Amino acid sequence: MEYGNGPILIAAGAGSGKTKTLTARLANIIKTGATPESIVAITFTNKAAKEMRERIENCKIPACRQAGKIGNLFVGTFHSFGARILKKEAKLAGRMSYFTIFDSDDSLSLIKKITKALDISRDQYNPMALQSKISQMKDEFLDPSEFDRTAALVFKKYEDELVKNNAFDFDDLIEKPVRIFQNHPEVLAKYQKQFRYILVDEYQDINTAQYRLIRLLAENHRNLSVVGDDQQAIYSFRGADFRNFLNFARDWPDAKIIKLEQNYRSTGTIISAASQLISNNKLQTPKTLWTENPAGNSIKVVKAPDAETEASWIASEIARPPVRRENCAVLYRTNAQSRAVEQALIFANLPYKIFGGLKFYERKEIKDLMSGLRLAHNPKDTISEERIKKNFNKKIAAVLIDELPRLGKNLGVLELINFFIVNADYLEYLEKNYNNYQERIENVNELIHFASEFKTLEEFLERAALLQSADNPKNSPLFAYNSPPVNLMSIHLSKGLEFDSVFLVGCSEGLMPHQMSYGSLDELEEERRLMYVAMTRARQKLYLSFSGLPSRFLYEVPPELTDFEDLDGGRRELPSEEETYIE
Repeated sequence: MEYGNGPILIAAGAGSGKTKTLTARLANIIKTGATPESIVAITFTNKAAKEMRERIENCKIPACRQAGKIGNLFVGTFHSFGARILKKEAKLAGRMSYFTIFDSDDSLSLIKKITKALDISRDQYNPMALQSKISQMKDEFLDPSEFDRTAALVFKKYEDELVKNNAFDFDDLIEKPVRIFQNHPEVLAKYQKQFRYILVDEYQDINTAQYRLIRLLAENHRNLSVVGDDQQAIYSFRGADFRNFLNFARDWPDAKIIKLEQNYRSTGTIISAASQLISNNKLQTPKTLWTENPAGNSIKVVKAPDAETEASWIASEIARPPVRRENCAVLYRTNAQSRAVEQALIFANLPYKIFGGLKFYERKEIKDLMSGLRLAHNPKDTISEERIKKNFNKKIAAVLIDELPRLGKNLGVLELINFFIVNADYLEYLEKNYNNYQERIENVNELIHFASEFKTLEEFLERAALLQSADNPKNSPLFAYNSPPVNLMSIHLSKGLEFDSVFLVGCSEGLMPHQMSYGSLDELEEERRLMYVAMTRARQKLYLSFSGLPSRFLYEVPPELTDFEDLDGGRRELPSEEETYIE
C-alpha cells in the first residue's frame, strides 16, 4: 500500500486479506518517515489489535525494524484509545486521572440505586431499558430531552453519580473525548498535531460517536486510512451505521477508493454463489469478488421434514470421513437453533463447543423452566425449589412451589410449562430484566417445541437429564484431548473466522431472514448480509439446510452451483417460488 498522504478507503471483499492490507499500509507510513508516536491504528477487538501489532513487529520492511520505537505505536480498540485520552484530559470531564471504568454490571447497579432513590418502580421503568437508553444517548449524541421526562431525569442523576464516583462508563470512553474535543479546540489541536496518521479497521461497524471521534482527529491533516466491507455490515443492533462507510467519499471528496476483490479463502463455487446473493442488495458498494482457487464442490442444499431430522443429517455428515471437526462449523441465525444441533451431535457421539455462548440447557431461562418441571415431578427437589425462591418474588414463588407438585400428577408437560409461564408472568419477567429478552423467549419456545414430542413429564425430564449428562465433559469420554469438538456459533459471532466446512442450519423463512426483519427493507438487506457472511466463512465445503418454507435467499443462489437433496426423497430441486410463497 504505497499510496501517499490523504484519505483512503479500502473496500475489502470477504477473504481478501484486509488485515494484511491495513498492516502493509501502516508499515508503508513508517517507511516514508512517520514516527510510530504519530500513528493511531484502531481495531474493534483486542484480538485484531494483537494480530496487527505482531505483524508490524515481525515486519520485514527495514524501516519498521529501524524505527526502534514500535512500542510507542498505538494499536488498540476505540475504547482503549479513548481511555488513553481521558487519562490526560480527565479534569475537562470533571474527573481525576485515577478514574474507575464502570463495566455494564456496575452501571446497572448504579441505575438501580438511582431509580430506587427516585421511587421509580420497575413496572414503570425497567433498569435495563434505562441503561440501554443512556447508552443510546451517548453513542448517538442524543439530547436527553428527546426522551421522556423519567429517562432524562435518570440520565442526569446517572451522570452526576459518575462524577461523584470519579468514574466513566464504557460509552464515556468515546463520547467524553468527543465532547472535550468539541468544547476545547485547543485540546483537539494538540491531538491533531500528535496523531498525524489514523488507520481504522472494520470501518463499516462504527457508530455515531466513533465516527465523530475519527472525523475530528483527522479533519486537519486528513491522513485517514480505513478498511472495511459494507457487504459484511451486520451489527446495526449495536448501533453500527454502515452508511458512514458508504458516505466516505462524500465526507472526504479527495479520497482514494480502492477495492480488494480477490478472495484467497473460498472455492470459486462458493464465491460465485455468495456474490450472486449479495448483488440483490440495493444499498452497497458493488464489488466483483473473484478467486484463483479451484471451483471445488457444489453447494449442498438440503430439505428436511423438521429441525430434528435436519440436525441429525448434519451430525451424520460431520461424522463422515474425511471431515476434520476442528475445521468444521455449524452456524445459525438464532441461538435457540443450537438445541436440535446439540442433541443430534450428542446422539452421534460427537463432541462440540459453543463459541461465545452457553449450551442450551445452561441458559438461565431454560434452567428456570426446568426447575419448575423437576419440582412438579419431584416435590422433594430442594435445589429446584431454592432456584424458584431466588428468582421470583415471594408471592409468585409460593404459588409455583405449592401448585406445581400437585399439578404434576395430572397435567402433561406442555400444560405444566404453560402454568409456569402464566403464573410467573415469565415472558414479562424476561422482557423487564433482559435486553436480549427476544432471544430468551426464542429459547423458551424451542424448549416447548422439544417437550411437545413427549407424552409424559417423566420421559421428558429423563431425556433432558441424559442429554445434559452426555454433554458433561466429566461424564463423557468424547471430550478426550485427542477428540476435537465441532464448532457451534451464531452467524454474528462467526464474522472474521473461517472453516474448511460450514453448515448453515435453518435456511428457512422466518429464521433467515428472521421474521422480525419483515417490516423494513434495511433490515431485510442486513439479513441478506448475514447470509453472505455465513456463506463466505467456508473455505471448501458449504451446506445450506432448511425445514418448512425455504428461505427466499436460497432462490438467489444460482441452482447450477448447488446439489439439492430432499431427505424425504420427494423432490430433486427446490420447489418453485410461486409454489412456495403463493400456495
